[in-house]
Amino acid sequence: MAATYHSNAPVLDTYHAVVSAFSDFLTVAIHTILYERNIYPRTSFLTARKFNCPVRQSRHPKVCKWIQDAVAAVEVEMLKCTLSSTSLIIHAPPPFSAPLERFLFSTAAFPSIPSSEVLTPFTDNPPPATDLPEQFRATIIRLSTLTSALAPLPPDCSFTLVTELRDDADVHPPLGPDTPWVAAEPGLQKQQPRTDDRLQPASTRGKDRGGLKTSPIRKVESGAFIMEMWVEEGKGKFEE
Repeated sequence: MAATYHSNAPVLDTYHAVVSAFSDFLTVAIHTILYERNIYPRTSFLTARKFNCPVRQSRHPKVCKWIQDAVAAVEVEMLKCTLSSTSLIIHAPPPFSAPLERFLFSTAAFPSIPSSEVLTPFTDNPPPATDLPEQFRATIIRLSTLTSALAPLPPDCSFTLVTELRDDADVHPPLGPDTPWVAAEPGLQKQQPRTDDRLQPASTRGKDRGGLKTSPIRKVESGAFIMEMWVEEGKGKFEE
């Protein structure tokens, strides 16, 4: 069974268009990773077409709904220009649940503009991003090839989507009873700069950041859309 999605080249003339293009790609990438890493049975995925290439899509309604809601929550924060990256993290099965693989989508180079101007056309009036679907296609192919060659994961792994805030002083975590976000575990936290006069301590970067092995996937660059993607394999994956 196959489904076809039209992939017209987006015109990246506003920040909203840039974020929409990222959300579109992120959705496809998450489905691809879940398929290639055997998080769910491969028989639960169907073959679809996106960016003019074959891709995999989960056909389980609850999985699709989770991905849809998660990407929508990321898009809300992206439109506030508060995020520097988004990561899909695969965890070992209980009781350890250590991070095994971290697929990172860095959007730190996206423009930062007031939220009231996300629909305002860019002043430099960029041309239509006619090559963006081609770059997305190349990235998905590279992602599929790389992930299928990684060492197998144990059965019953889980996954989650993690976002990282920009370092701007006016950026605050979107935590609270009315938001879908919770704080990430300490091992995935980055060092926070001090706001007082005490000496800066040695780096306190989370122990699960960076991993033991990092493999670049691809950089996508078209107009205001600049994204880098790579995968980190954590030490928990190589421990007996």
